[in-house]
Amino acid sequence: MTDHLPLDPGLVEALTADSDPYLSCDDCFEETDVAVEAVLGTDDGRHERFSEAFRVHLLRCPACHDEARSLAELVAAEFGLTPAEATARLEAELARAA
Repeated sequence: MTDHLPLDPGLVEALTADSDPYLSCDDCFEETDVAVEAVLGTDDGRHERFSEAFRVHLLRCPACHDEARSLAELVAAEFGLTPAEATARLEAELARAA
């Protein structure tokens, strides 16, 4: 018999949350470089916003979210930012209402 782990409220929310508009992980990966660099390249908030599909996907897919965070940390110095500043900009953009 397989042991089952209880579902915590955060996991239930993630599994049942609306993921429209849909974006596959492959399509998300294709957008990640340009989107992350656009957010890191400006500090005045006037960069091109994430597409709604990209934003929703990163909020719902831990693997793609981690990939975007890792990229932001990796290229932060190219934009004169610390890794923490870069991830803060990424998270702020994700938190913006569409």
